Amino acid sequence: MDYFPLIHTNIWDAVIGVPVVLCVTQLIKVFCRVPGIFVPTIALAAGNVVSIVFGHHEHVYAGIFMGFFYGYAAMGSYSSAKTSLRAYRSKHEPYS
Repeated sequence: MDYFPLIHTNIWDAVIGVPVVLCVTQLIKVFCRVPGIFVPTIALAAGNVVSIVFGHHEHVYAGIFMGFFYGYAAMGSYSSAKTSLRAYRSKHEPYS
């Protein structure tokens, strides 16, 4: 029986993995002109690729598991930044 490996999160996960997935997703979105409905799927796929190839290449199960975290963290970071920027702009519009 193949046991699920012990996963240790480290600085790679937050400082390098998630921003790489975010940048890759945005580059694909801009250069391939992907409809907005497919962007979360692209983020999850990019997260899994980055996680399996670079982060957790010794255990595929751990790579897939952490890849979903990379993808969802990238989506959440982008959504949060976009919402915050919209709120800031709406409060600081010049009065007509």
